[in-house]
Amino acid sequence: MNEILDQDATAQLAALASKRVSAVELLKASLARHAETHATLNAVIAADPERALERAFGADDARARGEAGPLTGLPMTIKDTFDVAGMAASSGLAEYRRRMTGDAAAVAHARRAGAVIWGKTNVPVLAADWQSVNGLYGATSNPWDPTRTPGGSSGGAAAALAAHVTPLEIGSDIGGSLRVPAGFCGVFSHKPTWGLVSQRGHVPPSPDSHTERDLNVVGPMARSARDLRLLLSVIENGSLAPKAPPADLHQARIGLWLDDPLCPVDPEVRAVLESLADDLRAAGAEVEPIASPVDMRVLLGSYQTLLGAVLGEDMPPRMLRGMELMRPFARLAMARGAGPLSTAAMTLAYTARHREWMAANAVRARLRHEISGQFDRWHAILAPITPVPAFPHDRRAFTRRSLTTSDGKTLPYNSLITWISLATALHLPTTAVPAGLTASGLPVGAQLIGPLGGDSRILAIAQAIDENIHGFRAPPPIPPL
Repeated sequence: MNEILDQDATAQLAALASKRVSAVELLKASLARHAETHATLNAVIAADPERALERAFGADDARARGEAGPLTGLPMTIKDTFDVAGMAASSGLAEYRRRMTGDAAAVAHARRAGAVIWGKTNVPVLAADWQSVNGLYGATSNPWDPTRTPGGSSGGAAAALAAHVTPLEIGSDIGGSLRVPAGFCGVFSHKPTWGLVSQRGHVPPSPDSHTERDLNVVGPMARSARDLRLLLSVIENGSLAPKAPPADLHQARIGLWLDDPLCPVDPEVRAVLESLADDLRAAGAEVEPIASPVDMRVLLGSYQTLLGAVLGEDMPPRMLRGMELMRPFARLAMARGAGPLSTAAMTLAYTARHREWMAANAVRARLRHEISGQFDRWHAILAPITPVPAFPHDRRAFTRRSLTTSDGKTLPYNSLITWISLATALHLPTTAVPAGLTASGLPVGAQLIGPLGGDSRILAIAQAIDENIHGFRAPPPIPPL
């Protein structure tokens, strides 16, 4: 049965449709795979196998009656920031997990399409880190190297996908939370155009909120680009045809963005992306290096304020009061040249006044107008997701963490926000694709950034890369603890 788990969701659904496997058998295989890997990975942190088994039997009956939906009988896990009936979103906090709740909007769409939802995957507290660890469930490890993080906040989701525990996942992204884990674990994800998928039932914000938060999006994660298109067609508010053909790489025009003074990148990561660009050229695509499509200092300043306004709502009041007291000192530090990734910039962002938010929003509107011209020339912009590959688990305080590159340089931990900021701040869609492995054997992801509303365009290019160049590669056998 492991052979069927190695296949993507589309192939598993074909096996269900042809009766080569039943929904009950597929669910039991997924649960067994979870049991085999859990001690090492800790990716799935809550499960409801009894009710899932009932739904799997129901899915088999539905197929027998010829009433199958797009996902009928497919076992799925869900990121633990989404409410699932019987498994409330904890977001890493004990006080949230005992709530009585129904399904989040995206989860309800997947369930109506026939998915058999059986587990929740781990996240950092309130989805606010690039590592998936919390005091409630502990840390999730990367299937490629359990001493390293799978990323965050959709880290449990990415680890479960890479380890073949689940074929599909629903994640979210406000600071790279779909893209960073996909890159670190070598899987696919899609950050949709803002507003394309409902956020209702996502925590944060606080439970039962109906807020569609600025910057945050809900999107699919998978082991193939065609599976991204399938799941997005199920959970989105509009209609993207999941069976549309992949793009013709001979007609693809791609801008290759690898350089900006404020956006460092490890030489090993850069080498992988340059190799992918060479492969795209060999496949017939036009790929040309481009400068930063906007002024990144201006964009990062705007993004910090917009992001701080959102995340500040979740911070403990005492912490916010302390940051308020630091505002005069932060202003002085910025006047003396502190950068957009500095502690001073973060302090001002989390305590921003409404007029400051309005100014940042005006900057965003201007930059979004400026970048639209780039997409008259390019179908997509190809860029790094993170400056480094997956890094070792780091339990130190946020402000004491740093990143180390393969050539021995030290980068601020907040450098993880650089490459992901463009698409997030400007509400643009971006698809994360596996780009290859570093010389030390760790996955590297690339993001294909598209124009506002251009989700279909970049997903088609991602599928062409997946099917004509290379796609998901399974990690080595997962060692037991």
